[in-house]
Amino acid sequence: MKLSKKVWLIVVIVIFAVVLGILFFIYSGQAKERDQLNDRMSLARTLLPGLTDNRQNKEDELTQAESLLEAGQAQFPESVESIEYDDDLFEIADDCNVSLTKLTASKPTNKTVGAVTYSVSTFVVVVQGSIDNILEFIYALRTGDDFQLPWSAEVNSINMNVSSGAATINLVIYGYKR
Repeated sequence: MKLSKKVWLIVVIVIFAVVLGILFFIYSGQAKERDQLNDRMSLARTLLPGLTDNRQNKEDELTQAESLLEAGQAQFPESVESIEYDDDLFEIADDCNVSLTKLTASKPTNKTVGAVTYSVSTFVVVVQGSIDNILEFIYALRTGDDFQLPWSAEVNSINMNVSSGAATINLVIYGYKR
């Protein structure tokens, strides 16, 4: 079966039209994608200077914050053992049924004995309660049985007011530094 030239011409035109349709479809899709990418690029170019300035501002703020942090850290001691000792002192007072009415601590200092470094803090503790409970509190401080942390206390002086049921205790706490 032989096809005529007209049929061949129609087949070639149809194939050519299909190929052109496919190419047009691909090209229009790519043109749309290119336009979207150009829009995104324009938006990015518009936002970039603002973001760069914002980043620089944030870096400046970070530098200022770090400077303030360093200044703040210089004002406060690195050691916070006295706060931790306070927890133990309040717990011991609670166990001994006395009220810890005043607690004053000095800034911790370091003391080295041989190869061991101790944190040394001086405390003034005012407690109220019965004489027996106050004596029990003093005994607990001296023996260190209820201490949560590795520390020991040396009681320097006790001023007791029997009529009011109060005692002022001056003590030094030696904490082991790890």
